[in-house]
Amino acid sequence: MTAPLALIIGAGTGVSASLARKLHQSGYRLALAARTTDKIRDLAEETGAQTFACDGSDPAAVDALFSELDGPLRVAVYNPSARQRGPLIELDRAAVQNAINVTAYGAFLMGQAAAKVMLGQEPENGTKGTILFTGASAGVKGFPQSAPFAMGKFAQRGLAQSMSRELHPQGIHVAWINIDGAIRNPGRTEPADRPDSMLDPDAIADNYINLINQDRSTWSSELELRPWVERF
Repeated sequence: MTAPLALIIGAGTGVSASLARKLHQSGYRLALAARTTDKIRDLAEETGAQTFACDGSDPAAVDALFSELDGPLRVAVYNPSARQRGPLIELDRAAVQNAINVTAYGAFLMGQAAAKVMLGQEPENGTKGTILFTGASAGVKGFPQSAPFAMGKFAQRGLAQSMSRELHPQGIHVAWINIDGAIRNPGRTEPADRPDSMLDPDAIADNYINLINQDRSTWSSELELRPWVERF
């Protein structure tokens, strides 16, 4: 039998890399997509993944990506986001539009394309597939001088809520993960007097795997992850 395929759009060196490794260890074939594939070459070699150059906010690029996938597609993860910081009255309109396109419209493009594929598949263990969106606390509360990020993440969260209500009864698990805190990505360190004050990317990835493996009688549509010292 062909091993199941997992797709990560917006693959890089942080959470997505940890998730790729854990999916590989779980027996998935991997398709890793990024705007440029140079930064994921080592990860692809480590996990045996196929790599694809893809702008997740470009409909033609997303369609081309999905046309090249060799299923069955059991997992699809949308990881990209874009920020545009600054006082509201000083924000560049084109940059704001791009931020929303990357964070929200790209999530829709991936979600729609993945759903089309998964709906046509036979279920495995009662599930046709899992679609996950990497969210942030900005999808729950907007912060000052960060309106474009909040706009994108609120839209992404709304998309995931609508998709879960529509697609869960059709056998596709959809969830949005609120990563509420700073991530201990490569090159970032936390204060010595505040151990585990940043989220461990491997631990985040474990939670993604738990969502993928959830029994359909207890599917989660949202998950909040925050370090033990985070105030909320």
